[in-house]
Amino acid sequence: MDFKKQLISGTLIKRYKRFLVDVKIKDKVITCHCPNTGSMMGLLKTGNKVWLSLSDDPKRKLQYTLQLIQVNNALIGINTHLTNKIFFEALKKKKIHNFGKPNIIKPEYKFNKGTRFDFYLENNKKKILIEIKNVTLSRNKHLAEFPDAITERGHKHIEELLNAKKMGFEVYLIFVVQRNDCKYFSIAKDIDEKYDTLLTKALSKGVNVFCYDCKMSTKGIIINKKLIFQKNE
Repeated sequence: MDFKKQLISGTLIKRYKRFLVDVKIKDKVITCHCPNTGSMMGLLKTGNKVWLSLSDDPKRKLQYTLQLIQVNNALIGINTHLTNKIFFEALKKKKIHNFGKPNIIKPEYKFNKGTRFDFYLENNKKKILIEIKNVTLSRNKHLAEFPDAITERGHKHIEELLNAKKMGFEVYLIFVVQRNDCKYFSIAKDIDEKYDTLLTKALSKGVNVFCYDCKMSTKGIIINKKLIFQKNE
């Protein structure tokens, strides 16, 4: 997934009201859109280097959007709206081989009245549902974690994946780590114990769980390799 235009670098000042970030570009302070509803734990230190995209849409209230944050030597993608695009591109380019050769790929698949899954695939007679989660949290060296806050929506998605499994679908929960400094992945049980419990149940019932990191640059983001999933005891 390539950024459409060259990103603009700046220095993080603060995030507030969840969707707003103040960034210093040269000698000017700009208020930017923050496309991430999570806590962004560990990413928001004042002075961190950031990269922004600039929209040429005159109807937009905020012309700049936060895309990347540098923490130490790691580059982290914070735009959760890009996660499905990153995965979809990897799927089309056959960089992910878990699903065979699907002849049908449908994004934003309506499963029932209250639930949509990120992708529906068909591979011969297999009917596959995929839910994608974006990961940015890393509190320990080389370890990516999810979630960074309690996620009621995440609980619901696991429960619906279990329902889909009972109905005969092949189901997957895919974690996409938008950072390039991790080798392992785990659920942050201390942050959301219910999510860990539900995921443990899902694994025992045949829900497939995988995690991939990304190659990160200011030019674009692409799926890289599978991370080792460390289960909690």
